[in-house]
Amino acid sequence: MLDKAASVLSALEAGPATLAQLVTATHLARPTAHRLAVALEHHRLVARDMQGRFVLGPRLSELATAAGEDRLLAAAGPVLTALRDHTGESAQLYRRQGDLRICVAAAERPVGLRDSIPVGATLTMHAGSAAQILLAWEEPDRLHRGLQGAKFTATILSGVRRRGWAQSVSEREVGVASVSAPVRGPSGRVVAAVSVSGPLERLSRQPGRLHAAAVVSAANRLTEVLRRSGD
Repeated sequence: MLDKAASVLSALEAGPATLAQLVTATHLARPTAHRLAVALEHHRLVARDMQGRFVLGPRLSELATAAGEDRLLAAAGPVLTALRDHTGESAQLYRRQGDLRICVAAAERPVGLRDSIPVGATLTMHAGSAAQILLAWEEPDRLHRGLQGAKFTATILSGVRRRGWAQSVSEREVGVASVSAPVRGPSGRVVAAVSVSGPLERLSRQPGRLHAAAVVSAANRLTEVLRRSGD
């Protein structure tokens, strides 16, 4: 039963869902899906939105904070600062929230032309190297849904999985390039993306050649923080 409850929560990671959508996503019988969703709602692991659809509940964010979210954000500051200093470009940390990604930490270039993305900014999941990272390792059905309307393709995401990093050139914004790599939680699931971004003039049309190694190294440092917090 725990596995079935976990499948309901996993389905809701993609965003709000009706009971019918939960049944489709989890392959559970309709009565079972309903019973589990209501039970999870009782424990505040699931909630309802204005349309009555099931969404992830507030208790999950409370548990995430206790389980290492604070450690991730605390560690992100010095890691992003070091990445910025090494690459000379702005560095960011993104988390996915439904159909958006949110900048939860950043280290900006102090001078000169910069691609400034403030902490708290919400960006699309349809463009940019961080969006590629946050989607590339999703389950096939969720990945397929995420590609609808995206500026990147399944073939591009296959390359991202093979290399372990992503790059984009004028994908989210004309004249801006970026490189991103995955941060993984203790279970191995991708929970965040580390990025550097800046003008095409500096990053070139192959920004990964310049900065992929540094971005991957920074992401791995944050993965290690989460692995330790999950021990």
